[in-house]
Amino acid sequence: MRGYLVWGFILVSVIMMTPRTALGQSKCSRPIPELFQQVSPSVVFVSAVAIDPFSITDRVSLVVGSGFIISTDGLVLTTSHVVFGSQAIRVILDDGRQTTGKLVGVDPILDLAVLRIPVPPERLPKVTFGDSAAIRVGDQVVAIGNPSFGLEQTLTLGVVSGLNRILPETPMSLTLPLIQTDAAINPGNSGGPLLNRCGEVIGINSAFLTQAEGIGFAVPINVAKRILPELVKYGRVIRPWLGVGGKIIGRELRAILKMPLVDGFLVETIEPGSPAAQAGLRGGHLPMRIAAEEFLLGGDIITVANGERLDSPERYVHFIHSLKIGGQVRLTLYRDGETRKVEFRLVERPLLPGDVPYGQRRVLSPMWGHGFGPRIIR
Repeated sequence: MRGYLVWGFILVSVIMMTPRTALGQSKCSRPIPELFQQVSPSVVFVSAVAIDPFSITDRVSLVVGSGFIISTDGLVLTTSHVVFGSQAIRVILDDGRQTTGKLVGVDPILDLAVLRIPVPPERLPKVTFGDSAAIRVGDQVVAIGNPSFGLEQTLTLGVVSGLNRILPETPMSLTLPLIQTDAAINPGNSGGPLLNRCGEVIGINSAFLTQAEGIGFAVPINVAKRILPELVKYGRVIRPWLGVGGKIIGRELRAILKMPLVDGFLVETIEPGSPAAQAGLRGGHLPMRIAAEEFLLGGDIITVANGERLDSPERYVHFIHSLKIGGQVRLTLYRDGETRKVEFRLVERPLLPGDVPYGQRRVLSPMWGHGFGPRIIR
């Protein structure tokens, strides 16, 4: 009997000493009002004035959004489509002070930008970064931002609805799986933080679907943490330039078209002046729509890249991630029923017209900037 009592005492002690997370409870559950009071002083209002030199009327446009302070020396993280291409940037702090913002670095492909604001005499309140790789579907999240309706900071509450979401018609989202949340991301909230219940930033609010309710998206904070050093040091993300856009094709498309295609990456567009253009790769010229998908047929099909078959989106992503500036690329192409090989060296990718975040996407709000790169459709 004494033995049972001893083991019972040990078992209770172990349970009491076990971290709460091990019992299936979240590590943080701070009251929402306290969380807002903690983080909101770090969230700022951002407005940017841009001039379109090619427009006769309505040349001046004003874009508003949000941002958040990430360092006590005045660095502010926001989205690129709020500030990229602007002539003047104004930042309003939580306490009402207005100041100018200087663009330090921008990456339209990942839709991220870093500003610098003059440091006031007192220390600026900064956010705390979390780990976006640790979040799970169902985790409770909070979005803070400045909606573009003349209102001050607002808070919306929701959960993580999905992870690794690939948005339609946003090509570079292939390499940027987003966080989906039902926390309302209103116009003007773009660039604001998405927080976990610890008050840590786990995403940067970026887009919402205009044709649905309660579907918003955020760039994972781990993506920002990875490229921040380059944005601050060089003002840009240094990446290699391949110069092709298109999509993976496989057995499904061949069965529909009844054409002698091969599995691989269908080249639809070639960026002028790119290494691919100089190597003689050919883009498509025959538009075709099948169900809801659009294709531009007639271009090369890349079947093998650097010794790896491009017969799945995963293999294409692996190939893209392996590219280095100055590296050699060896491609096997299928064109007009024949196979040929090309080889060229990669250079740094410049900013291209397709990078400029303007206009409105078919399924996304103007909060989302234009990307540029390959679309992968199975």
